[in-house]
Amino acid sequence: MSHWIFTEEHEMFRKAVSKFVEKEVKPNVEQWEKDGEVPRSLYQRMGELGYLGIKFPEQYGGSGLDIITEAVLIEELAKCGSGGVGAAIGAHTGIAMTNIWKYGNDEQKQKYLVPGIKGDTISALAITESGGGSDVSAIKTTAKKDGDGYVLNGSKTFITNGVNADYVIVAAKTREVPVHKNISLFIIETNSEGYSVGKKLKKLGWRSSDTGELFFDNVRVPKENLIGEENKGFQYIMQNFQFERISMALGSVGLGELALEDTKKYSKERIQFGQPLSNFQVLRHKMVDMAVDIEKARSISYRALYLYDKGEDCVTEATMAKAFAAEMIRRVTDQAVQIHGGNGYMMEYAVQRYWRDARIQSIGGGTTQIMNEILTKRLGILS
Repeated sequence: MSHWIFTEEHEMFRKAVSKFVEKEVKPNVEQWEKDGEVPRSLYQRMGELGYLGIKFPEQYGGSGLDIITEAVLIEELAKCGSGGVGAAIGAHTGIAMTNIWKYGNDEQKQKYLVPGIKGDTISALAITESGGGSDVSAIKTTAKKDGDGYVLNGSKTFITNGVNADYVIVAAKTREVPVHKNISLFIIETNSEGYSVGKKLKKLGWRSSDTGELFFDNVRVPKENLIGEENKGFQYIMQNFQFERISMALGSVGLGELALEDTKKYSKERIQFGQPLSNFQVLRHKMVDMAVDIEKARSISYRALYLYDKGEDCVTEATMAKAFAAEMIRRVTDQAVQIHGGNGYMMEYAVQRYWRDARIQSIGGGTTQIMNEILTKRLGILS
């Protein structure tokens, strides 16, 4: 669907990505869901096509394009119908490598961005801990100075790409206080001594992305693997949250479109009481409500994307987009299952996967409740 935010070049790119998704991603989704991960060959193929380096500078193998182009990729990739695919690619390009691009030095970019953009390596971002959840400041993993480097101890959980990553961006406390000025980011190569991966976590949805627990037992980290400045990690994380939340909102919009299209098609083909389901007013109106819900989420998400692309303060808009789109996709996919009836509950129909994948949207990247708390402050509601 064309929109004022997109240029002709963006729409041409959308067609190319859509063709790639239809031909090379969708046919493999069922197998990847069973495997619990996407293969390295997907990263390599997307690297060949230039899809992993859209926003990154040309000097590191990227395309140097705008963030709106990357947003098109996110939206179209969501239409493959497997949230885990977008999660795996997004974790690599959107939230892991982005930290190196924005805050790392040239040596780090040459060493980690270049192969990552090619798809030769897989990266992950490790912030969440079992006792912390949405409270980033509550992490307990520590990185203590020791000689010419640091010693890392602690653990992380719910880490997308955590099982297969070649390197992980880890958030750790480099001092106890002051809060919010005591966290640093480090690049940890997964073959480091003392680094280990626990079991691959079994999830309700997003099954085609591997999710793992990470453990650090006296992992030695050279000082050159510190990203940016020491104790500024919390600031870096918060800055990157804005696009992560916009990305999740865009993914919800893309999945919502797919769920609606599948439902419209099914309603015309499924005969009940001698006529197609689409002939029943109550079901037609349900689909209208789904379409309106999706359009609301699209509008607010595109507004946040526009402001972000312009470098303007978009915390309020990004937070609203994440909160609304996350709740929208739960409603839309639930109605899609309902209209499919008993078939919607069967694993043979993709709509059940859309419903399962949608559930994480109001949890990951900050829960809806956290989003609302942020908004109470931004809107001047909290006294």
